[in-house]
Amino acid sequence: MTAINQITPFEATHPGTLIKDELEVRDDIKQKDLAELLGVKPSFLNEIIKGKRPITADLAILLEKTLEIPADYWMKFQSQYEIDCARIKEKNINKIKLIELWNIIKEYVPVNYFKKQGYLTENLEENINKIKLIYAITTIDGLVNIFATKKFAFYKKSEKLKIDDKNMIAWNSLAEYEAKNQSINTFNFDNIDSLTKSLNDIFFENDNTLFKVKKVLNQYGVKFSTIEKLEKTPVDGYSFWSENNPAIAVTLRHSRIDNFAFTIMHEIGHIALHLKNNKEQKFLDLTNQEVNHYETEANDFAQKKLISEKCWEDIVQNYIPLDDNEIEKISKKYNIHPAIILGRACYEMSYYALNTSIDKKLK
Repeated sequence: MTAINQITPFEATHPGTLIKDELEVRDDIKQKDLAELLGVKPSFLNEIIKGKRPITADLAILLEKTLEIPADYWMKFQSQYEIDCARIKEKNINKIKLIELWNIIKEYVPVNYFKKQGYLTENLEENINKIKLIYAITTIDGLVNIFATKKFAFYKKSEKLKIDDKNMIAWNSLAEYEAKNQSINTFNFDNIDSLTKSLNDIFFENDNTLFKVKKVLNQYGVKFSTIEKLEKTPVDGYSFWSENNPAIAVTLRHSRIDNFAFTIMHEIGHIALHLKNNKEQKFLDLTNQEVNHYETEANDFAQKKLISEKCWEDIVQNYIPLDDNEIEKISKKYNIHPAIILGRACYEMSYYALNTSIDKKLK
């Protein structure tokens, strides 16, 4: 009963409506006649019927005598009307507050992106709560604060890049939100070599690669997610510590196996080299960002894990100049995807002009 009584109607019903209904179904009495019986002016009764005046206890007793409807019913009807009015007013006040909050949120959040990704619905209150969860805040003031903090962090990484602060913070926050919602195996730093070997086998096959990479990373205790990029968010990967596990998020901006493989290994390099002793660090790797020693070390880690120094020395000494046939030979000999070999050759030997039919597509 309590839950039913607390339901707020769309519109409150005034007891004057009942008087109007009674007059419409009774042939023996008209509105003017009822006013005379009640001892009030017709205009006074008309205002009650239209909901402009309340039904008082004195009037309720008179209505009981004239219409044979108990006085306590009229008083309960009037009381419920007043309660409903108060609840509707409160509901409207809350709705106004939600709209005001949402207007602030839209200044800092790419709402259409989250709608497109299925995180938001048509319910305003649910959407506000979802944004709070994604951005890990309890109040809208918190949104403003993290915007100021992270905006500065992005510009520190590179002043040359054209970054949309709203979009970049949205991507960054969504990556952390998705990681927080994952529950996976325990992570052990001693298993890094075994993990990278398993990943290389997947890269070499390049079949249902995303699914297999996520499965292997999770098995080894690394959270993984792909977050669709937004406009002016030149990010390739992101590595950070999420509760008890390291996490990796990528954008798949290029959808190429060589780019994807390098990004994954690069982020694992951050985990192995930099997050091990400092779980507070976060590495958001931007395209063409200014290189520092962390990025140099992660790049070196990725290169060596994808193509060993021994393999690369063999390539340089015995397979130059490269062409598709030579790359295929190397690929079969070392179980390395041809596109990964070509990617390294383009980067270190400027083989960008090589006329090649090698399929680079991430599959």
